[in-house]
Amino acid sequence: MALVEMVMPKMGESIMEGTVLKWLKSVGDTIEQDESVLEVATDKVDTEVPALQGGVLKEILVQEGDVVAVGAPIAIIATDGEDTGETSAAAPEATATAEAPATTAPEASPQQTAAASAPSEAFAKLDQPATGRFYSPLVLNIAREEGISMQELEYIPGTGQEGRVSKKDILAYVESRKNAPQQASAPQTQAPAQQTPQAAPAAAAQAQPQTSAPAAVKPAASYGGNVEIIEMDRMRKMIADRMVDSKRISPHVTSFVEADVTNIVNWRNKWKNDYKKREGENLTFTPIFIDAIAKAIKDFPMINVSVDGGTIIRHKDINIGMAVALPSGNLIVPNIKNADQLNLNGLTKKVNDLASRGRNNKLTPDDLAGGTYTVSNVGSFGNVMGTPIIMQPQVAIMAVGAIKKKPAVIETPEGDLIGIRHFMYLSHSYDHRVVDGSLGGMFVRRVADYLENFDVTQTI
Repeated sequence: MALVEMVMPKMGESIMEGTVLKWLKSVGDTIEQDESVLEVATDKVDTEVPALQGGVLKEILVQEGDVVAVGAPIAIIATDGEDTGETSAAAPEATATAEAPATTAPEASPQQTAAASAPSEAFAKLDQPATGRFYSPLVLNIAREEGISMQELEYIPGTGQEGRVSKKDILAYVESRKNAPQQASAPQTQAPAQQTPQAAPAAAAQAQPQTSAPAAVKPAASYGGNVEIIEMDRMRKMIADRMVDSKRISPHVTSFVEADVTNIVNWRNKWKNDYKKREGENLTFTPIFIDAIAKAIKDFPMINVSVDGGTIIRHKDINIGMAVALPSGNLIVPNIKNADQLNLNGLTKKVNDLASRGRNNKLTPDDLAGGTYTVSNVGSFGNVMGTPIIMQPQVAIMAVGAIKKKPAVIETPEGDLIGIRHFMYLSHSYDHRVVDGSLGGMFVRRVADYLENFDVTQTI
């Protein structure tokens, strides 16, 4: 009996916006409660968004490809199929208001016009700069690539939560900034062709300050030889942005420890076939590594933290993420919630489930949200060690290398002997802003201790 706004849902911790990939319903279609209406992509996962209420889809407010802030309206549903033609006109008006920063063209103040770093007149909105406003790493990365200074960024109107600048806002501004100088300077760029050679350098020198350097069109790249040009897919671009942001945000330090895992190898060889027959699943090394990491985190809780400006947030839940390689070659990192509360069999079930759903694109936003520490098994690719990049806003990540047989000195009551043992390297990267070398080094050493003292009498 009424119109209901369908809004962009929150799909995980720190996710502030999503991209509409595809509408699964059209205007006029009947929608059942909890029925999927559209597909949305975030910087972590692609997922379908269900309707919270049933009814008739009266209007679609955002188009495929649009980037929408969490909580913003995306569609209007008429409950009970009521024809609400009179009231549906209010929705476009609200949408126009929400999109005003990207489409309206209010006059810029004289101070903004005079400032070299102020936004263009076609886009200026704020009378005063939004000093102290939060900017996401993605927005800052785009600003850096486009040559937008922090002073200029503060004048960009934001449509996100608490007036934050979203990806859509800054991309719209970049587009308007490129167009505005071209229109304003068009007569000047044609004039030099008609001037004498002596006058041309002077005219060029006068015109140069009027066009900011970042707005200049970059020359097309030229590639010689026998090459193939491959466009990055959406997930690869997101991974690239996040990796660059992490290296910029966190000063990385990596500590290495070699662990003797002979007891673990022998124990797994003893149980893996029985476990496969009983459970129909593989018994891998990953849950054993996660179990040791969870125990070490309880010993060193300051590893299980994140940083928010000048504040350290210590997490009491131990949610360990595990990097999963997708068939496309990309990586995704679901996490096991409260990993310290699961036994080895429970961890094995979780690891196999997340890995399977990750490879089949069946992960949910909740699977990817809330991680507090991450482990990456580079040994599965045959690598003996690696220097992993931290998953923001976490402060540490561990890479476990391939298990290799090596000759080693074995201490016995009868004396030292040379024997064949199984060794692996643990690589621990941590954020040196809050994790010093002593803590980072002791933590990885403690993980190795738990692996070397693995209880071979336990069953699974």
